[in-house]
Amino acid sequence: MIKINEIFFSIQGESSKAGLPCVFVRLTYCNLRCSYCDTEYAFYEGSDMTIESIIEKVREYGCNLVEITGGEPLVQKESLELMTRMCDEGFEVMLETGGSLPVKDIDKRVKIILDLKCPSSKMMKKNCFENIEFIKPIDEVKFVIGTREDYDWAKDIITEYKLTDRCEILFSVIFGELEPVTLVNWILEDKLKIRYQLQMHKFIWHPEKKGV
Repeated sequence: MIKINEIFFSIQGESSKAGLPCVFVRLTYCNLRCSYCDTEYAFYEGSDMTIESIIEKVREYGCNLVEITGGEPLVQKESLELMTRMCDEGFEVMLETGGSLPVKDIDKRVKIILDLKCPSSKMMKKNCFENIEFIKPIDEVKFVIGTREDYDWAKDIITEYKLTDRCEILFSVIFGELEPVTLVNWILEDKLKIRYQLQMHKFIWHPEKKGV
């Protein structure tokens, strides 16, 4: 059984798949407490579901793109089997993970979005940098930027681990903390080879709306 907070159909708001219809499977529980978290309701709320019932619910939406998110999905070990089963069923599976738990056992067909925590998250010390070794070319590494310190830290990590040689890199702002144009200007000034992204869903709907 897996504790599920919500399953919903929406537009993918982030990543290189931004703008595409997507089914989101949000798992309950998280081992992190980021300062800017916008899904605190997923820390504890949820209902137990079997893998079969989750897949059946996802099928109802008739959409091939699925994101496993949270919370932190990897807190529940059964998430590994869920992702493998969904790949076997022909779904294109993405995983959004906070980067503090091991990713080495994740099915290689899954597109990992590894969210490395910057200083202003207050969770930077939880980053498991060993995960970078297991990042594939199809994966993405994300940095959520709230300050110039975050930006400089992210640049240093990209250089230290040669991340642009491994996969696509995503930068986004902490919503309401840093003006998007400020981050864009920093990126252009430094000619970074990264993708800038907005949380599209927060501009389409109210920023605090659930299930989108």
